[in-house]
Amino acid sequence: MSEEPHRRADAARPTDESQAADEVERRKRSGESIAAARIGNQTAWVDQQVRVAMAKGEFDDLPGSGRPIEDLGSEHDPDWWVKRLVEREQITGVLPPSLQLRKDDAELDARLDALTVEREARREVEDFNARVIRARYTPADGTPPLITMPRDVEATLAAWAERRTARAAAVRAQVQAQALAAATRPPRRPWWRRSRPGPAEGSSGTR
Repeated sequence: MSEEPHRRADAARPTDESQAADEVERRKRSGESIAAARIGNQTAWVDQQVRVAMAKGEFDDLPGSGRPIEDLGSEHDPDWWVKRLVEREQITGVLPPSLQLRKDDAELDARLDALTVEREARREVEDFNARVIRARYTPADGTPPLITMPRDVEATLAAWAERRTARAAAVRAQVQAQALAAATRPPRRPWWRRSRPGPAEGSSGTR
């Protein structure tokens, strides 16, 4: 009798290694399901506690209630800490070159927005880039490292132009809304045509 059928049967029979691997995978899936269920239960419990606290008024009159959250979204700004430091300490004097350039970089867009001529905006960006390059070739000892990069002049000017266009559109929309409100407002009657009080109650027009 040929041994080929036996070999095929042995090949089809799961080995100890495959059974162990299947068991590990099954336990892994089971563990993930249990962990997901536990997290879901914890989330539901936390939500329930928050709702109960809100119903009791424990969140009423908290400091900052009704005001925007400070620095919301600023974690993506690489210069957030410089802006916060300058604002908190009201720094107006001379900073180390590396920090001064980071401060100038953080404020550059605002300075550009105060300009109305592209030639002046371009000169402002080019002057900033020249100061960055000069600081790279003349590092000062004992100061924080310079990580500020020169600005892409054309990209910066394109963003400046987009902001100008958006501001102009917002102003036009506001003016149009005010004009529309004034046009639909009923005209006020002249003071001499306003209704006058009638004769006193109980008085007679004849004697």
